[in-house]
Amino acid sequence: MNKRVVITGLGVVSSIGIGWKEFWKNLLAGRSGIGPVTSFDTTEHFTHNGGEVKQFRAGDFIAPSRLCNFSRASQMALAAAMLAVKDAQIDAAALQALRAGVCVGTNIGSIQTVEIIDEIMVREKTHKIDRTLLSQIPTNTTAAVVAREFGLHGPCMMFSTACAAGNYAIGYGYDLIRQGKVDLVLAGGADAFSKVAFTGFNQFKAVAPEKCQPFDKNRKGMMVAEAAGVLLIESLERAHARSAMIYGEITGYGLSCDAYHMTASSVEGVAECMRKALREAGCTPDDVDYISAHGTGTPTNDRNECAAIREVFGGRYKSIPTSSIKSIIGHTMGAASALEAIACALVVKYGIIPPTINFETADPECDIDCVPNQARQKQVAIALNNSYAFGGNNASLVIRNYLN
Repeated sequence: MNKRVVITGLGVVSSIGIGWKEFWKNLLAGRSGIGPVTSFDTTEHFTHNGGEVKQFRAGDFIAPSRLCNFSRASQMALAAAMLAVKDAQIDAAALQALRAGVCVGTNIGSIQTVEIIDEIMVREKTHKIDRTLLSQIPTNTTAAVVAREFGLHGPCMMFSTACAAGNYAIGYGYDLIRQGKVDLVLAGGADAFSKVAFTGFNQFKAVAPEKCQPFDKNRKGMMVAEAAGVLLIESLERAHARSAMIYGEITGYGLSCDAYHMTASSVEGVAECMRKALREAGCTPDDVDYISAHGTGTPTNDRNECAAIREVFGGRYKSIPTSSIKSIIGHTMGAASALEAIACALVVKYGIIPPTINFETADPECDIDCVPNQARQKQVAIALNNSYAFGGNNASLVIRNYLN
């Protein structure tokens, strides 16, 4: 397991841009992707805003006659994978000739399709459902769609570890390459905006009425959102052989499943997850230059994450820039940590840190440097990407500036 693993392609479908360049430009500008929900009526809900990807046109990536075969989550994942492959400058024939795998994370899979089926059954009072809809229901279909469209025959894995699933998928792909089982992996996450997620988090009273304010004293909750993010990762040897442009190097990850609480994260579990990632990456807390926080904007999550950062980084914790891009794009569920990994890759590549927007009032319990409201120029050698999910499924990923 001595192969080095690098990131050579990035694909993004988000509320602030399609493609990583538009995503990155708006991320650094702190341009919010949150707005009134338009995909369904929210009149009976407590809140009415979310992070929908309103500019996504699936027909730009998939033949219109075939769109009915794919759920929205699968459409976005496939589009993000196509963008990552194009960004990596690998043609379809070359990709099929490689030992290539697909690893995708999700929170609730193709739940939009289930909602469509439910509406048909209620409206038409029938149990006869078109098989193209039924075939979209299994959670594994999103990864399978990507593998099938590219003609890949390597491992094809779907991870349903809730909001940490993107990091889980990237970590598994990283291991496959290190072990020499594949040459290349398309890894990331995808989730579509759904009534189930929006209603569920509203019922938890976990959704902010207007905006997401991670680490702010008056934060009121998260913002439900959708997106897809895919990274093309490959062995350094292969990247060199084809003279690929390298965004960054993945050097380790850590997982923990502390089962502390159904929804709340444990300080001890989160701290141990970060420590595991740093140990595997061969670095110490003193080496970390930037932390991409899970930072949902909920009172408990932000407080516990900050406590864990204090525990791991000791006296340094206030001096490490620690921002949350969920303030800008909302919580994109299974895609969240994949998009945050993409942001980390761009941070180490270009030396600019995205801000935590909507920050107004400091909270003594969250006294980190959250990079409030303005992007910051800073050379970053090592970035730590944190993601924590329901049930205590935690994942931290280490991405470093590529060194020869």
